[in-house]
Amino acid sequence: MRKPVEVISHPRFDLGYDDLRVYVARLERRLTRLAALLRIALALLSVLRPDFTRLRIPDGRDKLRLLRAIQRGRAVPSLARMLRAIGLSPSRLSAWRRVAAGCELDDASSCPAFSPHALTREEIATIEDLVTSPAYRHIPTGRLALLAQRLRRVFASPSTWHRLVKQFGWRRPRLRLHPGKPREGIRAEKPDALWHVDTTVIRLLDGTKTFLHAAIDNFSRRILAWRVTTGSIRA
Repeated sequence: MRKPVEVISHPRFDLGYDDLRVYVARLERRLTRLAALLRIALALLSVLRPDFTRLRIPDGRDKLRLLRAIQRGRAVPSLARMLRAIGLSPSRLSAWRRVAAGCELDDASSCPAFSPHALTREEIATIEDLVTSPAYRHIPTGRLALLAQRLRRVFASPSTWHRLVKQFGWRRPRLRLHPGKPREGIRAEKPDALWHVDTTVIRLLDGTKTFLHAAIDNFSRRILAWRVTTGSIRA
């Protein structure tokens, strides 16, 4: 006579009838909540209609989160149906997976793992530090690119530096070499404290010039004395 075969079952199957009914009721309530959230999500997708051919996700963490959600949920619906629901093309999904295998998913001009001549994020950050540094404000951008190569900081052409400055909108620090012109002149605090002479040149029809000299009180702006002199010039 054969011995009974040992069977290992799930611990839930060992519950009593009443406990099993409670467990099933809890699962039904959870399923109802998930179905309600799924209806809302599907309604949002149908209203917003996301299209990742035009919609950019610059943050790599958001892309990685979406990739993980697709990987966990692809066993229930088909992958094609899931991608069609969220508006993500298979080619874009493959590109994200390929980039995730070589570098971070943050938006960049290219990934160094697949474009060896592309600048890394650290090199772009170094260029930004040099461009915006007050210590190099007197060096033009093209000369600064050559200086960075001599210092073995970044090996990039001056045209690449100009393109990055224009692309990211970096502002180079400026230092005013000459003081600003005063908006107000000398102001006296009482009458006759300060005089100044003003000369007005008047050109006559015969080609001569007439000079009007006036002594003006700085406080009251009154003309204290004046004199007219004439002189001849070539027409």
